[in-house]
Amino acid sequence: MHARCGPTDTGLRFPVLFQEDEDSDYGSHKKLGKVSSRCVLAGKIQFPDLFQTSNLLFYERFEAYKDYLLGDCKPSEVTEFIAEYLERALEPSGWKAVWRTDIFEVLVEVTDVSCSSLKAAVRPWEPFLCECRVDCVSEQSIRDLLEVKEHKVPLQELHVVFDESGEYEQTAMSIEHVRFFYQNIWRSWDEEEEDYFDYFTRCAEPRLRLHYDILEERIPSELVSEYHSILTRCDQVYSQFTNLRNTLSNRDSDSDCELDNISMVEGMKMDGELESLKRKLKLIETPLLRYLFCYQRSPGSCSLKRKGPRPAGGRVIHVVAANMSIEMLTCLTRERLEPESCNQTQEIQFHKDLLEAVTASFDGDLVLVCPGHYFVYSQICVADSLRIEGYGMPDDIIVEKKGKGDKFVECCGAHVKISNMKLIQHNAVEGIVSVLGGQTELENCVLQCDTTGITVKKSAELLMKYCDLYGAKGAGVEIYPGSNCSLTDTGIHHCRDGILIKDFIDEVHDVPKITLENNVIHNNEGYAVVLVKPGAAENEGEFVAPNRDGTGDGNVAEDKMASDVIHLESDEKTSPEDDDDRPQDDRTPTSSVPENDEHRPSDICIASEEADGNRAIVSELTANSRRKTMIHKKRLSTLGITTADDEQILSQEMFVSIANNQFKRNGKGSFGTFLF
Repeated sequence: MHARCGPTDTGLRFPVLFQEDEDSDYGSHKKLGKVSSRCVLAGKIQFPDLFQTSNLLFYERFEAYKDYLLGDCKPSEVTEFIAEYLERALEPSGWKAVWRTDIFEVLVEVTDVSCSSLKAAVRPWEPFLCECRVDCVSEQSIRDLLEVKEHKVPLQELHVVFDESGEYEQTAMSIEHVRFFYQNIWRSWDEEEEDYFDYFTRCAEPRLRLHYDILEERIPSELVSEYHSILTRCDQVYSQFTNLRNTLSNRDSDSDCELDNISMVEGMKMDGELESLKRKLKLIETPLLRYLFCYQRSPGSCSLKRKGPRPAGGRVIHVVAANMSIEMLTCLTRERLEPESCNQTQEIQFHKDLLEAVTASFDGDLVLVCPGHYFVYSQICVADSLRIEGYGMPDDIIVEKKGKGDKFVECCGAHVKISNMKLIQHNAVEGIVSVLGGQTELENCVLQCDTTGITVKKSAELLMKYCDLYGAKGAGVEIYPGSNCSLTDTGIHHCRDGILIKDFIDEVHDVPKITLENNVIHNNEGYAVVLVKPGAAENEGEFVAPNRDGTGDGNVAEDKMASDVIHLESDEKTSPEDDDDRPQDDRTPTSSVPENDEHRPSDICIASEEADGNRAIVSELTANSRRKTMIHKKRLSTLGITTADDEQILSQEMFVSIANNQFKRNGKGSFGTFLF
């Protein structure tokens, strides 16, 4: 029987693990940690209680690795730093522990500790206590195994027995930190990384944050599965590569040269695959890169397959109502059902649950949702052309997602329209609406988000008008390459960023088609609009702002991008010096405005800022489109194709329509560019 050490076990007592200072969120900085709880092992054998150390919080582990285990060490110094940490923290002998493996658990006494090799010399405790998970293990086989190992076992396999005196608390905590580090943070290839960077900042902190994000279900389950799959493959390739490298280094100089050449080619292929896998891992491990790119590789597919037209023909009107009165039915019939269909034999189906109505629908059906508060415990996937329409004002028709889950609304039908309702999302991992394919239209909707807002994937189209979106911890709208997005008369506010345009696929046909007209994007933490695009190597991870003349980063093809690199500069704040450099027509008149004019100078300045923001976005996207086209022409030229149409540049510049948008009180400005 396996031991249970989780917080849900009955009979366990879990006082606070760390005594926290009143002025600090991270607890005491003077101790490696204080354990004051015990864990009771569940099983047939009555083992002593253990120190409970496995349920530490993020900031507790963060401080331990940052201040004690790793500090500012380089990758090649990790083992040395951990050994020094253990020398200070471990009791050298005299403490009891449970030696735990996948097969057995044995109570042992530690007689010596080797911090440099991360091993401890142990002997079985008398009387002998052992619990086995297979029948073939006996006391004698355990003693024989210890003889073979020279009585030395890995520290990570030892779990310290609880002691009322508190003498071995730091020993238990230190072993827990080392065990967690080698199980969840350290990678076998880390020691071979370049030694010019701080290991904690570059590797340990992002991996620690990812671990807790996964525990707290902040990462989509598909991405978690992909990460573990890549990590497993990376371990396999690295093991094969290391074995091949050792084999080549141990061969005699008189060995077969042809065989060596073949092995070298295989090694180069493995090395290339290994570097590619490591880049993918870094993409997922780093929070900012994960936020920008994590869904790009696998755009996903709708959970349901398209059903198509109803087998019997015709279409059905589905009415969703929690409670239906005669008055409500009369109004609904007069105002919606009769105008919708002149056929008196039109079939109508009634439902109490919105998800049930959507699941029962076929291509071309209409779902009418009456006023009420509806709770959804699963995702809503619309794979067919369907209209979901609220009967009333959005605040009267509320659809709220309950329970944890990756997705709320998925649309991949040829034409889907959702109107006149309010969507509320809680405890989410993915966005409130994902447009995976086809065309989705949102009209007169309120969207209260939790993670990202609306995601428009490649080859999908979003038409959004008269909507209000807020509360996203990521971007309000994420626009992927190859998509088509039109936002009109819509408000996006109180999100991390307003709109995130992912333009990082280096192909001309993947330019996103974007229309932004008469929108109000305000009070977002970052930028109103952010463009993600490839940049020079030295500028990776930097934000750039458009030039003051609204020309974006100029001619990107001429490698002038680096001159515009800044650190989160806001382009909503213009200085008088910048105003002097503008063309005369673009300057804001001040002295010529009469005092009694209803348009005050401040109003004119705000209007000028909004116009500059619109021009900056258009210029930046146009310049990026031109850059892609030039790269495409260069590729054709290298292939001997010289008939690339120059007019394509002009046609690509016309793909975007951005006008009359208002950008107000966004934390970092109206427009920014992220280079990767």
